[in-house]
Amino acid sequence: MELTPETAEIYVRLACRQMLAVADRLGDTKVNERPPGPETNSVAALITHCCGVSEFWLGCVGLGRPTTRDRDSEFTAVATVPELHAAVDVMVDQAVADVRALDAGEASDRNRALRQMLEEGDETDAALVLHVIEELYQHLGQMELTADALA
Repeated sequence: MELTPETAEIYVRLACRQMLAVADRLGDTKVNERPPGPETNSVAALITHCCGVSEFWLGCVGLGRPTTRDRDSEFTAVATVPELHAAVDVMVDQAVADVRALDAGEASDRNRALRQMLEEGDETDAALVLHVIEELYQHLGQMELTADALA
């Protein structure tokens, strides 16, 4: 069995739709609010982080594009719900294009060492795509918990 670009796209789009549904439910008044407790994150920050995850792992690690990602600032990001929708739309379009480029054999060896960080050292393109999908769903769960805590 192999992971097809079409299947990856379905799951990336589903995770992103669900993330944006959480943001919509919170609205602009709460999407940037952090629940009580140490080192918690707002839904806006988590969505921003997910956009960074996809860009970094697919674009930079997978395809060798340069990155200007500032991971730490993702967790302090503030945005309106419409801004989050726009950022996610861009991320999804780029992720779909990146997965298709990986499937077409356009992977880069530029950041091959980072692939060794993937589960059990699996450096395949499929493992890279699954890592991004895993991160999207992990953070979606955090967003749901955050929204519940703020309700």
